[in-house]
Amino acid sequence: MSSPAIAIPTVSPDALPRATGSASPAITIEQGIRAAGVGLFQYRLFVIFGLVWLADAMQVLSIGFTAPSIAATFGISVPAALQTGTAFFIGMLIGAFAFGRLADRIGRRPVLMMAVVIDAICGIASAFAPEFQWLLVLRFLTGIGVGGTLPVDYTMMAEFLPSDRRGRWLVLLESFWAIGTILLAILALFAVSRGDDAWRMIFLVTGIPALVGVIFRFFVPESPLYLNKAGRSNEARAVLQRVAAVNRVSVNIGPLVPQKIERKSVFALFAADCRRRSICLLVAWMFISIAYYGVFVYLPVKLAGQGFGFMRGQVFLILLALVQLPGFALSAYGVERWGRKPTLIGFLLLSAVGCLFYSLGQSTALVVGSTLLMSFALLGTWGALYAFTPEVYPTDLRASGMGTAGAIARFGGLFAPAIIAPVMATHFTLSLVLLSSFLALAAVAIWMVDIESRNRSLD
Repeated sequence: MSSPAIAIPTVSPDALPRATGSASPAITIEQGIRAAGVGLFQYRLFVIFGLVWLADAMQVLSIGFTAPSIAATFGISVPAALQTGTAFFIGMLIGAFAFGRLADRIGRRPVLMMAVVIDAICGIASAFAPEFQWLLVLRFLTGIGVGGTLPVDYTMMAEFLPSDRRGRWLVLLESFWAIGTILLAILALFAVSRGDDAWRMIFLVTGIPALVGVIFRFFVPESPLYLNKAGRSNEARAVLQRVAAVNRVSVNIGPLVPQKIERKSVFALFAADCRRRSICLLVAWMFISIAYYGVFVYLPVKLAGQGFGFMRGQVFLILLALVQLPGFALSAYGVERWGRKPTLIGFLLLSAVGCLFYSLGQSTALVVGSTLLMSFALLGTWGALYAFTPEVYPTDLRASGMGTAGAIARFGGLFAPAIIAPVMATHFTLSLVLLSSFLALAAVAIWMVDIESRNRSLD
């Protein structure tokens, strides 16, 4: 059964010519993806994955907006209410690592479904939590689902795109984060009218896009790269034929060069052929994450106490998100025009310089200009990083690599308060130098990665 709006014609594996006895020469998966074309199929995937990424952005950013009303509802302090955010981030850390590993073990599609179901059900259930302890548990479980969608979504999207289009599409998928930010800010403005129940309205609405995403994901087939590696070449050919049919490309996908997936432990990320890139990438993810939370969580708190309270408001958040969109656009252009590493390094160095601008004065124009620059540069950085990371690993480690990177980023978010908050409270300029140094070190780490993945076929 299928919906007319998103129905995708299917082709039985038995309807395709088999490798044995076929006159057609065997082709690689990359050649098959190119033959199937880029069109309506990929646009549908982009929207389906983007919808959940939008929901995830709203879930993450809702922490600050929901804490005051949670505190009022349960009669606790705001710092105690922020424990919901801590539980959420711990869940994200666990979900990113666990689901990334699982996707390399049992396939992308089943893990894709498990993660988004947990995300949607627990996210919506959070709105009906009767006690604070129940809310903590539900936010933890929601975090697991949100964390799990990250490595699988980007891995799946990458594995349905040819090498010359992949970087641009993966960066633009990250732009749904900015759309989610805008929608959350608008939602928070309306939720204020609900008084102490504002958090219930926010959690309910932020869970709806993920719930819709559950329905759409039933129509997403398994990755042909994974299928071929798992020894299921006929199924991989059927998926590629399905892609071609949706894209209205008249082609008969030939037999595929057989591949064999290897069951590798997570420690294979640090084997001789992957060690340098894994260490460098994980260091970059850690430093970028700490800097991101320092700039967009602790810096606004500090500046709000110095008369810039508007920086924590919904209207300014919308402005920040709008500035992110050209950042993503430039990043999407750069990863294909200049390469992944040069684009990432450029955005990181721009972010490092932008951090230091805050130390030049206390005028409103300078503070606002510096914050807009940081929003443009840091989100452009994230876009390029999400495009680069899944491309440097083989198919049997790709989701594990993305999941481990996502877990490291969440660890950086949890670790940031211990590093940034105390320094920013007592030595403002020193904290800016520290944040700038983290971004510069991340640029060095990216420069040391032993591979440039522009126009590189996935293996």
